[in-house]
Amino acid sequence: MNTERVAEKLLETLKRSTCSFTTAKYAMERLKSAGFTELPLSKAWNPARGGKYYVNLYDSGVVAFTVGLQSGRLCIAAAHTDHPCLYIKPKPEMTEKDYGKLNVEVYGGAILNTWLDRPLSVAGKVTLRSSEIFHPKTRIVDFERPICTVPNLAIHLNREINKGVELNRQKDMLPLCAMLDETWNRDGFFMEYLAEELSVRPEEILDYELYVYNCEEGCVLGLNNDFISAPRLDNITSVEACVQAILKDPAASGVHMIALYDNEEIGSRTKQGADSVLLSMIVEKLYTALDYSREDLIRETLEGFLLSVDVAHGLHPNRPEKSDPTNVDLLNRGIILKRAASQSYATDCESIGILEQICEKYRIPYQKYESRSDGTTGSTLGTIANKYLPMRAADIGAPVLAMHSARELMGMKDQAYLEEFLTKYFLTEETDEI
Repeated sequence: MNTERVAEKLLETLKRSTCSFTTAKYAMERLKSAGFTELPLSKAWNPARGGKYYVNLYDSGVVAFTVGLQSGRLCIAAAHTDHPCLYIKPKPEMTEKDYGKLNVEVYGGAILNTWLDRPLSVAGKVTLRSSEIFHPKTRIVDFERPICTVPNLAIHLNREINKGVELNRQKDMLPLCAMLDETWNRDGFFMEYLAEELSVRPEEILDYELYVYNCEEGCVLGLNNDFISAPRLDNITSVEACVQAILKDPAASGVHMIALYDNEEIGSRTKQGADSVLLSMIVEKLYTALDYSREDLIRETLEGFLLSVDVAHGLHPNRPEKSDPTNVDLLNRGIILKRAASQSYATDCESIGILEQICEKYRIPYQKYESRSDGTTGSTLGTIANKYLPMRAADIGAPVLAMHSARELMGMKDQAYLEEFLTKYFLTEETDEI
């Protein structure tokens, strides 16, 4: 696999995937261009053998699948579309003298100081007035340009700043977006700006889910181009790998599916999150439309396999003591198979054995992750989604540094390894041998 081309495509996807809504929109655009047919979530389906389909999950998530010409295994790969960032509150305008600021709250477990002094933009979903009460108009918006920043406090005003500063989420994280004069509406300057961007009147806007994101572009760096530095590697690396894998799937056998959930960074407790029956409903809806009985559906589910794909912690070169002493995971050394005795990851020894054999068959480098016994373990959507689809499951991902920073770091080769693994995961048959 051409790692440079893979990295270039990932950087383009990162640029287009600025919040869960734009991530889902871009994924659906690519699926549609590749011949996938949209199936409305709440209407009857009539899928065909050999067909390729996608389902819009409330504009911020996507499920896509292929229906094989022959019978075979139900294989699912899941990732999430959201990332830690700043969320714009209603009535967002705040002023300090002539400074115009936005009132925000922190979304997810962001490393707050990394958001200071960055060029920031805004993306999300807006609802507009319509003629039908239960069907307001919706628009996905992305300003795609720097419109605000959160300025740091100068060292001259805080001589202790390099000893560490606790940032107050309500006071210190407010983005600065304008210098106001008599031409500005101080009580509605952002809403008027948003309305102009949408080419509507301010009074047409009902509500919004808008996120402030780092609009710096990603890049390849290192003496030997070893690394990718970019915002939102968590978890667009996995979204990209899932999309690439399903686009390459030939729909030869079984049902192969990707599920791009939203809201993982805040616990997945939404209708479009992993802690929902939505995916199990979609699986049931699909198999029912294919004339499977209830007994057949249960069998296919229990014999299926679920991959939870999310980034993993690589060993930090300046703080190696933070990693487990024997399970040392490095950038550019392969995908990570995650384990935890607490079952915060869905992996067990049988599922690990399956993944290891796939890696060995196709010569894909891999590593195993365990956290330090005196530290905290990570978690993601695997065990959450596995509650509703009780099949064998495993958590995997690409190793990164600076996870949940406004800008993260990964090995350039690891994206290619991850995409290759997911592609082969869908193509591996039950009877294949090493």
